[in-house]
Amino acid sequence: MTVRLLIVDDQDLIRTGLRLFLQTLDAFTVVGEAEDGDDAVALARELRPDVVLMDIRMPRMDGIEATKRLHAAGISPPPRVLVLTTFDLDEYVYGALRAGAAGFLLKDAPRARLVEAIHVVHEGEALLSPSITRRLIEDFAARREPIQASTALVAVLTPRERETLLLVARGLSNTEIAARLFVTEATVKSHVGSMFAKLGLRDRAQAVVFAYEHGLVVAGEPG
Repeated sequence: MTVRLLIVDDQDLIRTGLRLFLQTLDAFTVVGEAEDGDDAVALARELRPDVVLMDIRMPRMDGIEATKRLHAAGISPPPRVLVLTTFDLDEYVYGALRAGAAGFLLKDAPRARLVEAIHVVHEGEALLSPSITRRLIEDFAARREPIQASTALVAVLTPRERETLLLVARGLSNTEIAARLFVTEATVKSHVGSMFAKLGLRDRAQAVVFAYEHGLVVAGEPG
């Protein structure tokens, strides 16, 4: 099964380059291109892509607003949005995550990293580029008074789910968590899904935010 992609960028050269590269890979099919967010929403309704590669700065409607509208468009199943941008300014990172983006990757990332990112978000996980993850963690580390986690809220997690949350917040993949806990990846996926449901979290990005905001982990502590 190939991943159906919609490429959204206001620069024709960027769209063409992405399309030519991705179409050389059997795992992907580029079903359409859009030059702004308004066209992206319309095409997503029509073409039903699995993943949307979304630029941030575009005329008429930017990528953040387009991502919001995609999530409110009632498309089933909803496309996963991977934001590709030359900017890693905090306002764009937080704006994209709040809008529902599943991943955020800089355009200067290696091609192999882009391929990996598409697969990661298509499989239902969240992805941030390493530099953005560091900035996100540093931001929470700089807060002197983290929100105190509700005892009742955290108590709904089993000891293993809580342990999984802490490892997710430290950026470990399911494979790495499985090795750390001496369990299978299928078991980790089960713990992650249950933890998300109990805490009302959408994906791993929100789990990282939750853990740092509530003081469950502190940057600089040993993993």
